[in-house]
Amino acid sequence: MSSTIERSQTHATFVLERTYPVRVEAVWHALSDNAARDQWFGGGPEFDTREKSHEFRVGGHAVEEGQWHAGPRSRFLATYTDIVEHQRIVFTYDMWVDDRHLSTSVTTIVLEPDGDGTRLTYTEQGVHLDGLDSVEGREAGTRGLLDNLGAFLAGDRG
Repeated sequence: MSSTIERSQTHATFVLERTYPVRVEAVWHALSDNAARDQWFGGGPEFDTREKSHEFRVGGHAVEEGQWHAGPRSRFLATYTDIVEHQRIVFTYDMWVDDRHLSTSVTTIVLEPDGDGTRLTYTEQGVHLDGLDSVEGREAGTRGLLDNLGAFLAGDRG
């Protein structure tokens, strides 16, 4: 018995901007500090984490693997390729669901002062593989993560 997968690749770019009412240093801390990042990044209470690590340095890796309650297994694996303190983070990442490779992306996060707050610009350039993922779904998920970041920065930890 063989399974035939129709191979395809879809390239897409999306850009999201957020303005947070806190200084750049606070946003940077939320992005770079392990304990802070654990508060907002990931699947939340609906996700049973099996592996999680975050090594914030050029060449460092971030991993989050687990399973959605009664749902699929997910694996996020990132490598940091450029870090300019308080200004820019560039990383590549791959996503898998149930051992199927969904995508590979290059992401750039830029932080800029905006009055008393911070403007964050998130740009993702990705290739979505074999029809298993879509840029619309990825963008929606990223919007959710940036909303979680905003809630964390506003002091809402629950």
